[in-house]
Amino acid sequence: MVLDGAHRDDHYIFFLLTNGSGRLMIELQNVVLNPHQLYFITPSQVHHRIKTEDAEGWFLAVDTSLIPLEFRNVFEHRDTLQEAYNLSEYELKQYSALLALLREEFTVRKTNDFYLPVINSLLQTFLAMAASNFKKVESKVNSTTRPDELTSQFKNLLSIHSHTLRSPSEYASKLYVSLGYLNESVKKITGATVSYWIQQEIFTEAKRLLYHTDVDVKQIAIELGYADYSYFSRSFRKASGMSPTQFRVFSQT
Repeated sequence: MVLDGAHRDDHYIFFLLTNGSGRLMIELQNVVLNPHQLYFITPSQVHHRIKTEDAEGWFLAVDTSLIPLEFRNVFEHRDTLQEAYNLSEYELKQYSALLALLREEFTVRKTNDFYLPVINSLLQTFLAMAASNFKKVESKVNSTTRPDELTSQFKNLLSIHSHTLRSPSEYASKLYVSLGYLNESVKKITGATVSYWIQQEIFTEAKRLLYHTDVDVKQIAIELGYADYSYFSRSFRKASGMSPTQFRVFSQT
């Protein structure tokens, strides 16, 4: 598989290689993937030229709205490009069995009761395992820095105040730093600006509500602080490539 042209996706991508090798460029750095390695790309990371050579394994794309904040903090909260995680034989066996079951349930169970809860439970198990593995890697590599701490504080504030605080300067004020320093710190750690993460959090929450509830779309817009439904719908379409109603139908089919 080859994807030419630098781009960002609006979802996470996870790779697990069982055989062969893979090469990709991410954030202008070349990454080589070897057998028995687990890797991921976040929505904020620019990547291109994904190539594989006689590769076998698993590819999983996951919408950000399905990933709990504590897992996202592990995947996104870093000051260097993530390293691939080397799986032990036991871990490889467990991941392979889980992903095989997830694929089988995804393709076979669609007409059964509780299809979505079953798929989500398997997905959350995979994400918890991956977050646990990559957290171990980061604890060995990184020491806490001021930008690291500030980014963590910003992400925590964002999870609490995303419905009411929309301006990057409001977050900088709450953290008692200049907007320039906050932007610099957050971009250093995550690769994206404060504005980007504010928008991501708002529309990730919108996707959660559209996916997990039957609340009216206009009511969701109000809950997220949008008095103008038309503006909310246009902004959602720009960020997601489809309208809120289309996303709800697509995600539940």
